[in-house]
Amino acid sequence: MPALLRISNSIDSLNGWIGKATGWLLLAMIFVGALSAILRYVGQPLGISISLNALGESQWYLFSAVFLFGAAWTLQEDAHVRVDVLYGRLAPKKQAVVDLAGTLLFLLPFCILMLWATWPAVLESWAVREVSPDPGGLPRYPIKALVPIAFALLFLQGVSQAIKALAALRVTPKPALDGPDTVEVT
Repeated sequence: MPALLRISNSIDSLNGWIGKATGWLLLAMIFVGALSAILRYVGQPLGISISLNALGESQWYLFSAVFLFGAAWTLQEDAHVRVDVLYGRLAPKKQAVVDLAGTLLFLLPFCILMLWATWPAVLESWAVREVSPDPGGLPRYPIKALVPIAFALLFLQGVSQAIKALAALRVTPKPALDGPDTVEVT
């Protein structure tokens, strides 16, 4: 189990680093949106027609990257929306069972399905070097490549979550010699 927990910690570190770095994309997204608005209002009175398609698309691409790369970190931080009417009332071991079952039955198979389903479209997009149909638009193939990468990261985080749930199931209370909060991993 210690080796699996080291793997889990490595996955958590990777997704934690990516998640925190992704947060900076929000600042870039805000900057691009502000720049687009400023150019639109400055150019209009001056009679200058500025094509802002690339700026608009870059803002959408940044939003997509934040959403895609933030998913694994959000799962790690247990910040996903959850209907926990019952879950919150369960004992920690029962919560671990629910987490493990949800991960193994839903999350990991869904990630595999999405990797399988998106890979051909990503390869095709790269093969033709797909670009936006809008004038002055951006290439689309790099942003499409983020989709399978994000699902791979989410899959890895699911593996980490499953390892942590298994570890939680293996924790057994130790006799109250050292105090009530002492636990032993068997």
